[in-house]
Amino acid sequence: MCRERKALEAWQIDIPLTADHERAGGIAVRSCIREKKIYCGKKYMEVDIYSHTSLPTPRKRSKKGKVSAPKQKNLNDKNAKRYFVQLLNTNFGEGDLHVSLTYAELPDTIEAAEKEVSKYIRRIAYKRKKEGLDPLKYVLITEYRTGKDDEKPVRIHHHIIMNGGLDRDEIEELWRKPKKKGQKKGDRIGFVNADRLKPNEYGLEAIARYLMKNPNGKKRWSSSQNLERPEYSTNDHKYSRRQVERIVKDEIDNLIYWKKQYPDWDLTDARAEYNDLTGWSVYLKLRRSRE
Repeated sequence: MCRERKALEAWQIDIPLTADHERAGGIAVRSCIREKKIYCGKKYMEVDIYSHTSLPTPRKRSKKGKVSAPKQKNLNDKNAKRYFVQLLNTNFGEGDLHVSLTYAELPDTIEAAEKEVSKYIRRIAYKRKKEGLDPLKYVLITEYRTGKDDEKPVRIHHHIIMNGGLDRDEIEELWRKPKKKGQKKGDRIGFVNADRLKPNEYGLEAIARYLMKNPNGKKRWSSSQNLERPEYSTNDHKYSRRQVERIVKDEIDNLIYWKKQYPDWDLTDARAEYNDLTGWSVYLKLRRSRE
């Protein structure tokens, strides 16, 4: 008999069914309120407080885990959008860059455009290495629109969020084709602009939402492999259903209340949602307190 089954049997013997427990297929399961802390680097944290059903486990401190990246990186899915914001807040901040790139002559395909921007990214990575800077970290967003045949692009541009270190003029100068014989510099591929990132109390959520907007086109994104993923930890014993209902009624916007719950953090946003099956859920956004 497997270890998990033995543990379950032990729980079934020791724990009578209560309002927080029910049986599913002969196995006792536990319904609780879970607190899930999502750490976006050292400065930002999100907290989800929601109804959760799980196998009964002894009380113990949970280990941190990595937030899973969405399978489809098309920025259409709600979870993918949320992860995108968390990823930017985990890896980028003050002094890093947002680079916008366009084409003077449109590539024939989206794949050709992505090949061109990949070469640009390699040139930046080489420049950083040559100047003794940390390896390049980036998130690349490609936005495009196609014609009626859905093949030939009619508009393509790129956005890159990257770590700082290089001068903005240096970054912009690299958006060029290889120089031809007799040229001092290669021809410009198109327009390029590099701006410093300006985080606010929500970190980089504003620029993330700007990049996620989808008025009349399609988007897809990729990233360097050296990005840190947001981390999370869970606690199934901090809140009760009655507490959550009271919070929604009386404390949802009470900064003093949340400061007591999370002393090292300042609340920047709080919202509540109700579901007929699971009841109330609370979602918080916090920024680490300044010393």
